[in-house]
Amino acid sequence: MTATPVERRSLRDVPEYAPDATSCAVDLRDNTNFWGAPPNALAALRTLDPSLLNDYPPVAAGRLTRAIAAMVGVAPDEVAAGCGSDDLIDAAFRAVAEPGALIAHPAPSFSMVPIFARLNGLEPIAVPLRRDGAADAEALLATGARIIYLCSPNNPTGTVTPADVVRRVVRESNAIVILDGAYAEFAPELDDVRAEAPAFERLLVLRTFSKAWGLAGLRVGYAVGSAALVRAVRKSTGPYKVNAVAALAAQTAITSDADWVRARAADAVQLRGRVTEALRTLGLSPLDSRGNFVCVPVADARALAARIAERGVAVRAFTGLPVFGDILRVGVGPWPLMERFLDALRGALA
Repeated sequence: MTATPVERRSLRDVPEYAPDATSCAVDLRDNTNFWGAPPNALAALRTLDPSLLNDYPPVAAGRLTRAIAAMVGVAPDEVAAGCGSDDLIDAAFRAVAEPGALIAHPAPSFSMVPIFARLNGLEPIAVPLRRDGAADAEALLATGARIIYLCSPNNPTGTVTPADVVRRVVRESNAIVILDGAYAEFAPELDDVRAEAPAFERLLVLRTFSKAWGLAGLRVGYAVGSAALVRAVRKSTGPYKVNAVAALAAQTAITSDADWVRARAADAVQLRGRVTEALRTLGLSPLDSRGNFVCVPVADARALAARIAERGVAVRAFTGLPVFGDILRVGVGPWPLMERFLDALRGALA
């Protein structure tokens, strides 16, 4: 008897997420907050009520979404919380597009976007970034896609798409536009369109607590949009995607740690500039990265990253990317970590 395949046919070409497992003393691959977690959020976790562990959390993270709404300046029913912002990308794809619909995204960009598209039965269309690293609005609009995904600052390049381009894509298309702002705290000079999103009706703006907010291990993200769009996303996430401990930490960080988060983000921006200049003195040409990382094109990213790892520092290698070819992406943290990276890079280039 012929065995029936376990997985569905459309899943066979979807790669399993398997990041490089190389272990190094200094790991700069994930762009988390290298200064740690917010102090008041940590204190709240140390003294949490044990009943949080045996009771279900509020449906749709109600207390947390109210705190986020107050921070952003929107209504609570215009905020959805999820298990990281990638959970909300997945849910939004499922919420607004029927199987077979097109979703257009920049390339290169967040690697999970085409995977989530295929997992939800959608057809991803990669649209190369412009040479300046911004999304190509003309090409994205020309796809006629049901969903247009944008990421600014973009992952992995750190380059930005101006808010006016985002507004144009919303205005000139019938698409649901998803703007991923996971790294927006490190580019405060950019327009913040979160409070505008509900009025646009078809714009969903995503943020995360994994980067500037220092809570990557707890997996909390949120989306801001019109009440109708947020309602659809909430339906698709399910009722308890943010656990009680994570919600407590995120809510405490919002109400008590915002100044600490802004100060650490400012530190990352300042050190990003120092690292960028140091890379230029080595003859490299880093991109205008606006996240908490620097991104630099190189001839052979995988080989160079391996030589850097031999010297105790892990960085992220991307190969054969549209527009930019091979690049190294290096998370930015306190200067002693950056000195370790630069010393390892000099040795690897020698």
